[in-house]
Amino acid sequence: MLFIRDAFHAGDLPRGVVATIGNFDGLHRGQRSIVERVVERAKALDAPPVVVTFEPHPLGVLRPGEAPPRLTTPTAKRRLLEEAGVEALLEIEFTEELAATAARDFVRDFLHGKLDVREIHVGEGFSFGRRREGTLALLREMGSELGFGAHQVDEVIFRGERISSTRIRRAVREGRMEEATEMLGRPYSVSGTVARGDRMGKRLGWPTINLAPESELIPLDGVYVGRVFFPGFPATFDCVTNVGTRPTVYENYQRVVESHILDFATDVYGERVEVCFLKRLREERIFPTVMDLSAQIRKDVETTREYFAARRHLEDQAASGEI
Repeated sequence: MLFIRDAFHAGDLPRGVVATIGNFDGLHRGQRSIVERVVERAKALDAPPVVVTFEPHPLGVLRPGEAPPRLTTPTAKRRLLEEAGVEALLEIEFTEELAATAARDFVRDFLHGKLDVREIHVGEGFSFGRRREGTLALLREMGSELGFGAHQVDEVIFRGERISSTRIRRAVREGRMEEATEMLGRPYSVSGTVARGDRMGKRLGWPTINLAPESELIPLDGVYVGRVFFPGFPATFDCVTNVGTRPTVYENYQRVVESHILDFATDVYGERVEVCFLKRLREERIFPTVMDLSAQIRKDVETTREYFAARRHLEDQAASGEI
């Protein structure tokens, strides 16, 4: 996938494109439906499918400190868009000057003038530009003038409400990982590198990897069933992940993300890793002794093994056509 930073001022951009505009943080099921429509129409028209996005988040410029935490790192977002079939991601630097640009000027100068857009597809309630005047109605009006089509993609509904990045952030913050998975279309994950810890887990009999996260949004403190993916191998393993301050062994300790990987004994310090959160098992709590803590971890590991055994049994049944 072609990735162009500061696309507003760049030359040699793809032309005759089918495009969409948005932040696309998380690339959840609602956003993915828009991207899939773009890719589908681009294939029909033999045109490049393109996503136009903004960096940093507009709220970080217009109201510093109010920008929401990202659901995906920029690297992960690019990977997800490429996997979805997007051929070019055009990133526009969002500045106060750009925020003051009239939507009509952006459409005429960039979408039409630089990209020669043939079709543009956006979700319900879409708007952009100064005073949010860049609506679907404006795109359709200017499209009839400049020769491109503007189309709405219906929202994707989950439990009676449209899927949004805001809903997913709330679910992650509250530890409702199964709901987050349903809305994202994949498990929520946190990326980073494996850092050296204090080896407390190993002393308790349950060695862990400690994640130095790059991701901005960490799930609610607690113990989770999860999976760990090592891109460098590449390989994926089942795990139990703890998010919290480990109050049984420390007071006022920093918040950590640590995973005990089932049936795993490889030295992976410094490796890049992605930890997926599938289900919250319990809250983090203080135990009377470290022996009690170790016993609870054993139960968490047993519960995790049972979770994956049941899941794989269902997958085998589905593959054989039994369900």
